[in-house]
Amino acid sequence: MLAACESAPVTGRSQIMLVSENEERQMGLQAYQQVLAKEPLSHDARANALVEKVGRRIAAAAERPPAEMWKAPRFRWEFKTIDKNEPNAFCLPGGKVAVYTGLLPITRTEAGLAVVIGHEVAHALARHGAERMSDQMVASVGVAAASAALATTVSGSNRAYLPGMMAAVGAGATVGFILPMSRAQESEADRIGLVLMALAGYDPREAIGVWERMRAANAGGKRQAEWLSTHPADTTRINDIRGWVNEAMKYYRPRD
Repeated sequence: MLAACESAPVTGRSQIMLVSENEERQMGLQAYQQVLAKEPLSHDARANALVEKVGRRIAAAAERPPAEMWKAPRFRWEFKTIDKNEPNAFCLPGGKVAVYTGLLPITRTEAGLAVVIGHEVAHALARHGAERMSDQMVASVGVAAASAALATTVSGSNRAYLPGMMAAVGAGATVGFILPMSRAQESEADRIGLVLMALAGYDPREAIGVWERMRAANAGGKRQAEWLSTHPADTTRINDIRGWVNEAMKYYRPRD
């Protein structure tokens, strides 16, 4: 476990990595190909060019970290636009990025799109996919050990409650470990993404407006309580970003 420890870029958070970079990239490529086989790709030349332009600038920033802030990734970057009215985007391990056209009315500008792509590229840069798989492995081992301990210690009439107790152990691992880690990774991607967009020449202050518009777009839907969600609440996210903007502004140099 100690040998598998790494540190996330920018934040320096300790990570457990039980999945190799090669395995992670292979799984990311396979998942990416499956998504592209099912989803309709955009034929809007303007939207496609915008996603490609912003993506390449963010990727270039990720590959040239200042003062050895992180290890430069060896990714084969791809940037696709999916023609679907969903405010969504993703980056799979290995640098495979997709942006849904439903997101563009929320991002509005090139800098606004850089907020989202910076966040997604940050996930790949910090190897959050491999970390999540590693966390699931660790949690599975812990749940199996706890379940085995319960099975050997619970006896008599109390054994009727054993399935419920084991289910509670599994739920506790999800709520107490897996979900908080997912929220931590999302917040970390926000913070790293601000630095990436600044290094790429986009004003990180644009992130506040983008996430405020995202919150407005989500206002009509039902939201889980933050502690049961994979993502931070919108208000938490916006407040955190306000606190991180000054850090990112140190790297911001406007471009034409």
